[in-house]
Amino acid sequence: MENAEWDLMAQPVSITKQEYNRHVSTLCGCPNAALRYLYRDTAFATRKKKKKKMKTVLMVAEKPSLAQSIAKILSRGSASSRKGLNGACSVHEYTGSFMGQSARFKMTSVCGHVMSLDFIGKYNNWDKVDPAELFSKAPTEKKEANPKLNMLKFLQVEARSCDIIVLWLDCDKEGENICFEVLDTVLPVMNKSTGGECTVYRAKFSSITDTDILNAMNKLGEPNKNEALSVDARQELDLRIGCAFTRFQTKYFQGKYGNLDSSLISFGPCQTPTLGFCVERHDKIQSFKPETYWVLQVKVSRGQEQSLTLDWDRVRIFDREIAQMFLNITKAAREAQVDSVSKKEKAKQRPQALNTVEMLRVASSALGMGPQHTMQIAERLYTQGYISYPRTETTHYPENFDLKGTLRQQANNPFWADLVKALLAEGVNHPRKGTDAGDHPPITPMRSATEAELGSDAWRLYEYITRHFIATISYDCKYLQTTISFSVGCERFTTTCKEVISPGFTEIMPWQGIPHEETFQPCEKGDKFGVDEIRLLEKQTSPPDYLTEAELITLMEKHGIGTDASIPVHINNVCQRNYVTVESGRRLKPTSLGIVLVHGYYKIDQELVLPTIRSALEKQLNLIAQGKANFQQVLDHTLDIFKRKFHYFVDSIAGMDELMEVSFSPLAATGKPLSRCGKCHRFMKYIQAKPSRLHCSHCDDTYSLPQNGTIKLYKELRCPLDDFELVLWSSGSRGKSYPLCPYCYNHAPFRDMKKGMGCNECTHPTCQHSLNMLGIAQCVECENGVMVLDSTSGPKWKMSCNKCNVIVHFFENAHRVRVAAETCEVCDAALVLVDFNKAKTPLPADQTQHTGCVFCDPMFQDLVEIKHATMRHPMHRGGQGRRQGRGRGRGKRVNPKKPKDKMAALAAYFV
Repeated sequence: MENAEWDLMAQPVSITKQEYNRHVSTLCGCPNAALRYLYRDTAFATRKKKKKKMKTVLMVAEKPSLAQSIAKILSRGSASSRKGLNGACSVHEYTGSFMGQSARFKMTSVCGHVMSLDFIGKYNNWDKVDPAELFSKAPTEKKEANPKLNMLKFLQVEARSCDIIVLWLDCDKEGENICFEVLDTVLPVMNKSTGGECTVYRAKFSSITDTDILNAMNKLGEPNKNEALSVDARQELDLRIGCAFTRFQTKYFQGKYGNLDSSLISFGPCQTPTLGFCVERHDKIQSFKPETYWVLQVKVSRGQEQSLTLDWDRVRIFDREIAQMFLNITKAAREAQVDSVSKKEKAKQRPQALNTVEMLRVASSALGMGPQHTMQIAERLYTQGYISYPRTETTHYPENFDLKGTLRQQANNPFWADLVKALLAEGVNHPRKGTDAGDHPPITPMRSATEAELGSDAWRLYEYITRHFIATISYDCKYLQTTISFSVGCERFTTTCKEVISPGFTEIMPWQGIPHEETFQPCEKGDKFGVDEIRLLEKQTSPPDYLTEAELITLMEKHGIGTDASIPVHINNVCQRNYVTVESGRRLKPTSLGIVLVHGYYKIDQELVLPTIRSALEKQLNLIAQGKANFQQVLDHTLDIFKRKFHYFVDSIAGMDELMEVSFSPLAATGKPLSRCGKCHRFMKYIQAKPSRLHCSHCDDTYSLPQNGTIKLYKELRCPLDDFELVLWSSGSRGKSYPLCPYCYNHAPFRDMKKGMGCNECTHPTCQHSLNMLGIAQCVECENGVMVLDSTSGPKWKMSCNKCNVIVHFFENAHRVRVAAETCEVCDAALVLVDFNKAKTPLPADQTQHTGCVFCDPMFQDLVEIKHATMRHPMHRGGQGRRQGRGRGRGKRVNPKKPKDKMAALAAYFV
């Protein structure tokens, strides 16, 4: 009986009351078993009464505005919102149903990529790493893309205790890549399911409308790992290839030439072919030789009718004597006879659905907006719900696309309401068949808008997108073309006239309309016209113009350079690097630097600048995205090819250098004498062109300087470490300045310093310009900065942070301001000693001198003004006054035993 008892006990606990009674009867001879069943049954009943825990669903979008819109739609406006810990992203919370069960929802976002790819620390040192090592030896790592956003910590805090994650990132390859960046961050802290894994879903959508978002929520899928890997491959290839070539040629050429006027001589597998297209057109213009040609022009008329200008069937002649012969033949004729009259009805086709490349082309050529600016506006319109997703290669509407519904939303817009209503009444036309790239539907308007709510540029782009959409479902433009052929002597001439029958789509796109022409008076074969004038016109062939952005976009698309998302970035890069300038009409004119670089690449290895190799690589990356190619094999193969090309480029750099010598001046012949070298004590020349630097022609040394400011000699004072004369860097826009030693700036003198630090960060113990002598307190805004007295700023004295842009103005018109050795007892900031002239002293009782704390002394309360930040007392940042290295009282914390009323008063005053 005991065995039977335990067999019975091993059965499921969820038994009915009847089963329980039967089991008890069976085991009536074993009261212990009955008791055990009674206990188990009671426990089961208790568990049944327990309420099942509601699951929490974390949802992540790509931008904060997108998260807000999606949460509003899914919660039907009931979501409550709060700021996340990073301050940049909000969290929208509501309760609803997920997969048929009640759930808590947390909707938040990232701000683009969470992580970025970079080399590990030591391989970012240009001076110590051979660029060739970057192809294989240098390990890479994923770093937080923007540490200031604190995105990793924010996501982990919000994901803790969540059971399910739904990814609402943009539905393209970059979006898939961000999906896995988010997953790598949050999965370790989320609740695991019974199988030990977290539940992950991917939402696919193309517009921020109620219908699209709700459909996406009801048809959740999985993130695409292959598409994410293709982005990883592109990032690593661009990083390794671009950095290797860029570092080598930047160091090589900036070390030899002084007027390159570019801070970086960059190379990019997509950027360089893009520049190549611009230079190729420039070369055609420069090599063009105009040719003279002649055209025979005849004007005829009949009676009082308006004269007709006829076009010569031979078009043009390049030999003057032959052209003169034809002129003499036709001049002998007194009449022109009609040989034929043909009338033919023709149609101008409506446009195909709009994709990204066409939008960028039109925005540049017709709206005068650059590709980068256009994409920024399009993304904003998309996140606000005005248009569908703006990154797509598709020009074909899906079969289930609601064309009428989208059109009806524009029925009340005053700009095209009449046309839309007429089209709805007549019935929309079936759109032209386009290309289905399998990514997103074409770009369409999602709701009506006005210029007042969008702003000028956004409205112009929205207006074009809307007009283009309406045109795609309108009817073709139909017109009648009449062609009349004449014979004048033995030469034949023609004239044509177009008469609109039905304007069709050109009503909504009037710039595409048929130009208005005077209609012909009826005539028939054999009719005679009088010859009013016969002229021989001398003309010249003209060179092509510089590429427009629209033409460049077309070439990039044709040759597979970049994607619809990256094309604007590559064009923007060649402009920012000073390789091309944007002229009137959005035409791209190469600079001397851009021309020399491309010619140098052609001279050494033309595949570096031709689009063929990058186009082939893009195909390989697409195969990775489709799961048809191995990520590592594509990566290794491509890097091996470019590594060989790099070594050949380095060995052959003299070929490009020969071209540089012709166009640019050597360092020794550039710039103006400014400060003395600490080695030879001769004057170094200040080269103002980007990147600004100092060059000693005697020592043949070059010293980099801070950029985007002005440099001047600093009182002829010298650095106590190396005897170099100090220079003063000033930023006119921010009013910030600090002295620096050219040698120390390039070669950090102490272990706790880095290259690129000025005197305001130098930890020299006795130098009068160092941080140790002029540092006052920890920055009132950033974490790592120190407020340093600007000893050159009198009589408008100020202290500024040596890390960020915070500036504190104080003690205006003071005769002298010095940093004292003593520190404040409250906040540990260094005290300052201020001397005023007796006539201008703001101190009470005509005092001319006072020593006190900038933050705590009541006598200084009206003499301090902060710029670029919110004033906060140093003790509210943890109480640290001066940064380590100051040497006096550093690291001290606020004493918690200080009277609370004094602390409260200080907080009220300074915050």
